[in-house]
Amino acid sequence: MNSKSHYCGQAEHVRLLYSEKKIKQDRNIEYLLELKTENLLFSFYTEAGLNGYLNRHLDQMNIHDGWDNPVCQIRGTFTGHWLSAAARLYQQTGNAELKAKADYIVSEINRCQEYNGNGWAFPIPEKYLYGLKEGKHFWAPQYVCHKIMMGLLDMYQFAESKQALEILKGCAQWFTDFNRDISRRTMDMMMDLEETGGIMELWGDLYEITKDPAHLELMYKYERPRLTAPLLEGRDVLTNMHANATIPEIHGCAKAYEVTGEDRLLNIVKNYWELAVDRRGMFATGGQTDGEVWTPIQKQAAHLSHLNQEHCTVYNMIRLADYLFRFTGEAKYLDYIERNIENGLMAQGFWEAQHQDNAMEKPEPSSGLISYFLPLAAGSKKKWGSKTKDFWCCHCTLVQANAKYREYIFYRSEDEVIVAQYIPAELTATFRGQKVQICQTQADLTGECVKINDTSCAFDEKPSFLQMRYDINADSPISFRLKIRIPWWIQGKMAVWINGEPAEYSTESGYAVLDRQWHRDFVEVRIPKAITCWPLADEKNTVAFMDGPVVLAGLVSEERTLTGDISHPETMIRPHHIRQWADWTSLYKTVGQMRGFYLKPLKDIGDQEYTVYFPISQK
Repeated sequence: MNSKSHYCGQAEHVRLLYSEKKIKQDRNIEYLLELKTENLLFSFYTEAGLNGYLNRHLDQMNIHDGWDNPVCQIRGTFTGHWLSAAARLYQQTGNAELKAKADYIVSEINRCQEYNGNGWAFPIPEKYLYGLKEGKHFWAPQYVCHKIMMGLLDMYQFAESKQALEILKGCAQWFTDFNRDISRRTMDMMMDLEETGGIMELWGDLYEITKDPAHLELMYKYERPRLTAPLLEGRDVLTNMHANATIPEIHGCAKAYEVTGEDRLLNIVKNYWELAVDRRGMFATGGQTDGEVWTPIQKQAAHLSHLNQEHCTVYNMIRLADYLFRFTGEAKYLDYIERNIENGLMAQGFWEAQHQDNAMEKPEPSSGLISYFLPLAAGSKKKWGSKTKDFWCCHCTLVQANAKYREYIFYRSEDEVIVAQYIPAELTATFRGQKVQICQTQADLTGECVKINDTSCAFDEKPSFLQMRYDINADSPISFRLKIRIPWWIQGKMAVWINGEPAEYSTESGYAVLDRQWHRDFVEVRIPKAITCWPLADEKNTVAFMDGPVVLAGLVSEERTLTGDISHPETMIRPHHIRQWADWTSLYKTVGQMRGFYLKPLKDIGDQEYTVYFPISQK
């Protein structure tokens, strides 16, 4: 565990169990394998002069279009994200086909680097960067380079590719040479011209591996003082500023703090979060942006649009919350991650129609790949990107996000495990030389619909709680603290049973703490929930409805004013069609309104029109 982090993630020791997250992870693997290797490498071959054969057969290739088209200035970016996702998924699943494909892509990038002859291993011309140095406009060449190097780094870290690390070292030498005569003033100009992505973070990651002072120098070179200096002063420079251009730069400061321990860098990260989230406020979904820029502080009503919540911003803010949690241990960052997983990643990627949508007919379309934005205006509709014709930046974060769920579930220190997210998964950890397994599953509250089952008979209405089970198995009795996050949406008191018996627990800064000796034990946790209202920051009588952490959306194509009591949402909506065969549904309908409509989780909506926020006329 890094000495600058209170907690470390347990990604390499966690595997997902069956859940909607696991389903999306599996779809992600299918998508990665479906994409043709020659298309992922096309722009690398072009730059190295190696694609003569492919050029003669373009009519047979169905080459990528959109932002991965061979004439686009950020072509090849997606391949870096592809490698990052493939590496993580291979480590977790052991998928040999994915590993073989990823290793081949790395070997071909190595071949391109050798043909280029100077360390250049990228799918764009070097002149883009030299032109940027001269003040000429090119579309984000350093961003492109970062994504390729990020993919290579992850292939080394998660898929044991030593070749990827050697390629990366060659790339770093190219950048060292390139930056040798660049003044701070010129670098500031370059960083203002175009996004640099998380290149500062990449150099920090590489320095952590190599301990090469040249890589540390690159890390500091790519800090952006025109952003970080006012952040240190606590000035709001974010309002109306491009969100996803800045978040990866703050990832860089976070990583730099990890490898150097410099408090100034940590203060930058904390101040950014305070300005971006704590002071700014958030929509019910967890987003804070409109048209890719930060909304003004506590100003939301005029920013409900068809361009809210860029997927890349959701993904990168989750990553920033992960950094800050590991530094501080504060549960608010885990709450934020949950909200943005449930109403961002789950709502914007790998959508599949549910059988409850239409039990007798298959809806068309029945699936969606990625929604660049998550519209929040009345009468919104998600716009789904295609598999090979768009390749927006959000295609890139789509494949990474759906490879990383396991990284946010468990964290640990020397003597404790934190359960951060209620996602079914199994953790294998070592405490003081002893192997410990913790298996987190969601309790079966549905039962059967064919044979007699006690669980089926126990509920005559949908359970108003989440119930989780933890099976703990240690080689021999061992003491450690199990800390389970108490979520912001809890309604009442968490109930705990150990080995079937009611158990007391202490509370500590947003966690239920069980401090005891463990061997062959199981823990059950019941978390009561209810429908709540989440108002707009500047229009308190306009609200979204939430079922625990999940945003509900009305299936209406225009704004509707509802009558009821915001503090008692049950005066306005209630469960509808609560059971379908052996499953509880998450469907609702309005009550006591002039014109009724149905609601469902925003994450389950595909091609239907919907409305999230409703003005409320108080009774």
